[in-house]
Amino acid sequence: REYEIKAGGGLVRVLIGGDKQLKELTLSPDIVDPDDIETLQDLILAAVNEAVATVESTSKQELEKVTGAFGMPGM
Repeated sequence: REYEIKAGGGLVRVLIGGDKQLKELTLSPDIVDPDDIETLQDLILAAVNEAVATVESTSKQELEKVTGAFGMPGM
């Protein structure tokens, strides 16, 4: 499974796999400002962190569905 996460109104796009490995990082040319590298760094961090959190949350929900179906307590 792959997840697409966007930050900065779509200026930064991350594609991450269910294994938490980044598959792709796309930057809009509009976000590249040599005089404001900090904003670019912040947006990349936000997109990557949200992508990892999305994978973890989805994995947890799917595990709870499986363990709940067998009457097992969730993790």
